[in-house]
Parts: sequence; C-alpha cells; structure tokens
Amino acid sequence: MVIKFGTDGWRDIIGDGYTFDNVKKCTQAACLYLKKTNNSSQGIIIGYDTRFASDRFARIAAEVAIGNDINVLLCIKPTPTPVISYNIVYRQLDAGIIITASHNPPEWNGFKFKSSNGGSASQEIVDQLEANIADIDIQDKVKQIPLPESAGSSLFEYIEASEPYFNHLKNLVDLDAIKNAGLKVVVDPMFGSGIGYFKDLIGNGLTKIHQINGIHNPNFPGISQPEPIAHNLKKLSLVVKNGDFDVGLALDGDADRLGIVNDKGEYITTLQVFALLCLYLLEIRGEKGPIVRSLTMTNMIDKLAKQYGVKVFKTSVGFKYLAPLMIREKAIAAGEESGGYAFNRHIPERDGIVSGLFFLDMMIKTGRSSSELLEFLYNKVGPHYYDRLDVTIGGLDKQKILKRIAKSKPDYIANKKVLTIDTRDGFHFIFNDGHWLLVRFSGTEPLIRIYAEAEDPDTVQRLLQDGQTLLGIY
Repeated sequence: MVIKFGTDGWRDIIGDGYTFDNVKKCTQAACLYLKKTNNSSQGIIIGYDTRFASDRFARIAAEVAIGNDINVLLCIKPTPTPVISYNIVYRQLDAGIIITASHNPPEWNGFKFKSSNGGSASQEIVDQLEANIADIDIQDKVKQIPLPESAGSSLFEYIEASEPYFNHLKNLVDLDAIKNAGLKVVVDPMFGSGIGYFKDLIGNGLTKIHQINGIHNPNFPGISQPEPIAHNLKKLSLVVKNGDFDVGLALDGDADRLGIVNDKGEYITTLQVFALLCLYLLEIRGEKGPIVRSLTMTNMIDKLAKQYGVKVFKTSVGFKYLAPLMIREKAIAAGEESGGYAFNRHIPERDGIVSGLFFLDMMIKTGRSSSELLEFLYNKVGPHYYDRLDVTIGGLDKQKILKRIAKSKPDYIANKKVLTIDTRDGFHFIFNDGHWLLVRFSGTEPLIRIYAEAEDPDTVQRLLQDGQTLLGIY
C-alpha cells in the first residue's frame, strides 16, 4: 500500500492499513530523514494516546529508532500531543513521534512526526518522509532492536513528560489566579490522553474541576469520535446545564484541540472560540503581532486585526502550513477550524490545554461569564454564525466531484453574490459581504467537508445545502 501523510501525519484503520509493519516503515523513514539532515545527535521522544494498542505501536517505533542508533525517550503512559511537543523543545531534541489518530473514530490510529521546534512536519519534510517510505518498500530495509535488550543502554529511557510542561505553563498564564477563582468547571477529555491535566493544574484550590469520560477507553463510548464538536458534547452540555457549572471544556483524543460549552449548556463554535482567544491576547494581555489563520477560520479575526492594527496571514488547512508561517512572522496566535490553536511564547503547535486555561483566564480578567463573553466579542465585530457538514464519500469518484464543482462557477450561492473563488485548498467561495462557503476534501478521513460562515444561522444552513448541490451529493 502507499502511505500518504495528510494535514497532520499518516492515519489508517487498525489492522487494515495501520499495521506494525507500516509503523516500522514510517519510523525508519523518519530515522533516515534525521540521519540525512544530520539532525539525529540529540535523539527523539516517542509518545502515544489511549487508542487500541497505541502503547505497542510506540514500543515498535522505539525499537526501530534504537536500531538506527538514535537515542529514544519513550513516554511511560498516554501523553497529550502538546506535552510531547513541548518536551522536544525543552529537552532540545531532534524530533518527536506520536502514535495517535487525534479525533478520528476508534478504529483508526496514526503516526505524527514533530520537528525540532515542536511543530508539525512541514510539507517539505513530509515529502521526504514519503519518498523514504517508497524506497523502504522497494528495498525492504528496516532496522530494529528489541527494547528489552536496550532498556539499560544509553540509547533508551522511559520518561514522565508532564513536569517540564507544567512548569512552563506557570510562566505562560497565572495558574494560581485560575485555581483560586472559585470557578465550577466540567472537563471532558473524551477518554483520551488529556485525562487529569486540568485537575492537576488548577484543581487544588477554590476552583472545582468535575471530570467526565475520564477513563482510558479506546472505544470512546457514547460518542462517534473523540472530536470536541457539538454532536459529541451532548453529555457535557447536560452536565454543565443541570449542575449549574460556569463552563465546560472538552479535549480531543490527543488533547491538542479544544471544545467549549458555556454556562447555559450551549456549544461555542471553534470559530467563536478562536476569535475570543485572539481578543483575549489583544485586549486583555495587550499583545501585538500578526495572527495566522486557516481558510476555514472566521473572518472575525480580520475584523479584530483591523481594529487592533495587526496583520492576518491566511493558509491552507493544517498546522504544517500554519506553524512555519507562525514562526516566520512571529505571530501571537495561529488557529484553524478544527479547534486547534497555538500561541507565542509556547510552541508552534495546537494545544487544547493552554487554550482552555486562556479561556478561563479571560473569564476571570473580564469578570464575564462564558455566555457573556460572546456578547463582548460581538460588540467588537458583529454577530457571526458558523456550521460544518461532513459528507462521507465512500466509493464516490473524487475526480468527478472535483470537476463538477470546478465547472460550476456560480455567481450566487444562497442568494449571496460570489466575489471571489479561492482554490488553494478546495473551493473557497467568498461573498461580497465577507462571509464564505468552503468545500474541501478532508486530509484525515474519507470525507468531504462543507463549511459556512454567515450573519445568521438560517443563511448558514442554506449555504451548506447549496454546497451539497454544487457537489451533486444529496
């Protein structure tokens, strides 16, 4: 089979494409890249999530790295992706490998490769990894040394990665202020690697942390996948509403994404959350600097940037595009529609835990409830509404769908005039009022995603329906 990396790593179905042999190939490809670029002297960290056999896949990856004479730090338990990414920077390592399929359904697993800056592998690195995998397929050369023989050597060590990460966060946000604010917070780690992190960070003071779905379970019971979006957060919404909590925070399977439910039990969309976090940085923290956003992110960012005199840079979907631009432009934040947000003075990578802490700090600093914060934002930029429709493509012909929509070139969609069409990543229809519709193929799952942002919920739904019509899928 051909192994292709998507927007963040390679993912496939366990036992089908996702096998021990293919994880070995990916790891060998990463080792060859590090050796060729002379970036293998400091070693790598390998971590994993709570999915089925993730720990075993991680051990296999460690054996291959050791077989290539590369020092390995292997996480001793399931660990959030941002914690692993921070350890790369803190320990000055060459790279990181994370066994995770992030938000995908339970039958999936994945392989993420992180650069020395803690961020997602750039497209250039991905191209080299895929080329190396193709060579390995031909030559069938994977080096591997079993861990039991290496456990006592200088090449291998088990680590608990959270301590340096926790110490770093103390300098990033006032944890004591959050801990003693007296908030009532529900946390839903969605059975993933973020279990216990909020409680350990801010749960030993006046603020009370109530955790749901807080056991390791690779089946993710009760949810279709560990993605913190509205239809997966019904339990969280009910607990918040019925228990008189101030806010609900949800992490995806590897804790690099955040979902939020306000004190009324209402889901705050990922676009609203990123706009609020940018407002927090600009208004509350007084930070100045560019903001990087994906094409799927809200144009509320552009409006805020204009008010506060900062630049906005737009990219295709995926942090392999956002992270390099964030570093180059010294941006204060980067965000994409999936709920992944990154911040300066941290790592150029998504971090759901830091995002949640910043949101809580915004509530404290402004004295506003989680539901009142949206009014605070809309007073700045006006009301914006958003939704996304995921369409399973199954056996549908991808090329036919692409040709159909490319030929359509509509002047109006849902009675809104199309101003421009951006084809950098799918088909991004921008209307004369600044709102938009985007149709693109997912980089992580066999789906077509249809996104829309408009001035009211009804218009959003009409845009999504017309997006389906453009595809010829009903």
